[in-house]
Amino acid sequence: MVRAYRIKVPKPMKRKRSEEEIGSETADNIDHGIDDEGKTEDVIGDMPGISVMSLVDGSKKPGVIFILDKAPLEIGKVGNKHVLLNSDEHANFLKKQSKDPSEYRPDIVHQALLAILDSPLTKAGRLQALYVRSTRHALIEVKPHVRIPRTFRRFCGLMVQLLEKQKITAVGNREKLLTLIKNPVTDHLPVNSRKIGLSYSSDKLVQVRDYVAAASDNVNLVFVVGAMAHGIIDKGFIDDFISVSNYPLSAACCISRICNALEQKWNIL
Repeated sequence: MVRAYRIKVPKPMKRKRSEEEIGSETADNIDHGIDDEGKTEDVIGDMPGISVMSLVDGSKKPGVIFILDKAPLEIGKVGNKHVLLNSDEHANFLKKQSKDPSEYRPDIVHQALLAILDSPLTKAGRLQALYVRSTRHALIEVKPHVRIPRTFRRFCGLMVQLLEKQKITAVGNREKLLTLIKNPVTDHLPVNSRKIGLSYSSDKLVQVRDYVAAASDNVNLVFVVGAMAHGIIDKGFIDDFISVSNYPLSAACCISRICNALEQKWNIL
């Protein structure tokens, strides 16, 4: 009898991927904004700048100035990344730091900025200036023709870039659209300014339409709106302290009422 022998068949070797294939796969991941964990990454920090919108030239007409006060814009290092702290994503981190997560609501700032910049008032060129004062005493100047990111994630990335680099420039001409400037904010206001603070706790309840209609166009109206979840704005530089509703309203809602009243006064449709 012939003895049977087992024949060893060599296992097929794994084909090495070419550098072109690897490069193609990497490019696909970058295009879709995917990291190692498959989560969407914030790519705003890698962008060369942000875009602007075209506005009507209203420099020779009466305008308005907004100040968003006590904005909760604070950077924290979570893991190996610097992020804009917010109560939804970083509650556990904030609690470990003995901080109240409910005070970290940068989404309020985002909504308020969109309410101002999206208004017909701004598009008609009547927004003279816009400032944001953070709880960390950072003062930000926002140009009226800037396009703020529509999504909150991209807004957070933009704020991290701003607070780290102290400026955000426009695409192409490198114009400074968002800039950290020196305090106090009163140094940047026109001489003939009437600074009006808004708060539900104010004893002076007004009808916004009548209030702005009675104001002279020779006076620069400056509205100071709180951009935080709870608390009261700084009254130290306020000339008038008013409430615009019998009910507590969000910052975006208060801003919409003011913009609408001014649009009616100046016949902006």
